[in-house]
Amino acid sequence: METYVWIGKTRDGKRQKGELAAKNKDEVISIMRKQNIMITSVTTRSKKLSIKLPFGSKVGDKDIAVFTRQFATMIDAGLPLVQCLDILSKQADNKTFASAINDIRQDVEAGSTYADALKKHPAVFGDLYVNMVAAGELGGILDTILNRLSKYIEKNIRLKRQVKAALFYPATIVAVAFIVIVVLLVYVIPIFAKMFTDFGGTLPAPTRMVIGASNFMRSNILIIIGILAAAIFGARKYYKTQNGRLVVDNIVLKMPVFGMLARKISVANFTRTLGTLISSGVPILDGLEIVAKTSGNKVVENAIYATRQSISEGKTLSEPLETTKVFPPMVVQMIAVGETTGALDAMLSKIADFYDEEVDSTVGILTSLLEPILMIFLGIVIGFIVVAMYLPIFKMAGTIG
Repeated sequence: METYVWIGKTRDGKRQKGELAAKNKDEVISIMRKQNIMITSVTTRSKKLSIKLPFGSKVGDKDIAVFTRQFATMIDAGLPLVQCLDILSKQADNKTFASAINDIRQDVEAGSTYADALKKHPAVFGDLYVNMVAAGELGGILDTILNRLSKYIEKNIRLKRQVKAALFYPATIVAVAFIVIVVLLVYVIPIFAKMFTDFGGTLPAPTRMVIGASNFMRSNILIIIGILAAAIFGARKYYKTQNGRLVVDNIVLKMPVFGMLARKISVANFTRTLGTLISSGVPILDGLEIVAKTSGNKVVENAIYATRQSISEGKTLSEPLETTKVFPPMVVQMIAVGETTGALDAMLSKIADFYDEEVDSTVGILTSLLEPILMIFLGIVIGFIVVAMYLPIFKMAGTIG
């Protein structure tokens, strides 16, 4: 479908102008004729030249959360949909996002539903967002749905921030330590090695090991960089395959501490997303398909798809979830209670809140465990290098004494 700019006249002779998404010009004329407007001109809307910049063009979760909350407030206050979109497009700081909102406004103005207009921008608004908006429009509760969406997105942002904060410190320490070790081996150790060679004599075994590692790194630095780059590239390509992602995600779930954290994050995401969708009026089968696509873990995704298939055959939600062995027994039992009492959406929200707290606790445990382990590891590695370099000096000092 293309967007057409039409000009026409009403029965009383007033000139009208607007835009409409249609398959061809004849369809535009037919639609407007039903609205008692005689078309005098129809032209295809010229497409804007868009230049995507390499930096700062991505629309983040925070942008969408702020947009959704402001939109919900405006709709609740009684402002027309098109006016809300016009205001939000003008005040958006992200130019890419502002352009997307403006395109959505034009589509809505041309007669499209808000959900259909959002669907044209899958890179900005995902399936979950579009389906919830469609349910809100159908039920006449768009402001309520937008408020739920904004809360959902804000909770997801908070969860991601917690995990990133927990991993930032260890990752920084490891990166700095790696750089320090490389600098020592490439630049510092050769100076000591030359000095020891000038003195003569047999060097201690630890010193020979460190000097050997230094010589190897200096002689093969380009090969080492090439192997590392190839390994990273190969791992990324492998993870993009169906089997590779399944293998890696399965390993992640079975890792000590990290696996527990990944499982709790998956449960929190699953219950919060499904609960939000069900409470918004989205059918459970459609909801499970959306949840599976946004799970972020292939093992969990397969488990959700298997559950969806079982439900389509007449089973309850809790039965196939228990069979998958992915979700903890407590979660399955609480979902079963929710199904029995007819309050599944409320029960899923309670589970999500509980696992949000569990993620907080696990992140704290992970941070407290990683700090001493990293410090001990770095102390051993760097301490070994320093002691290895000073052993010959101590030996010479003992000989002189």
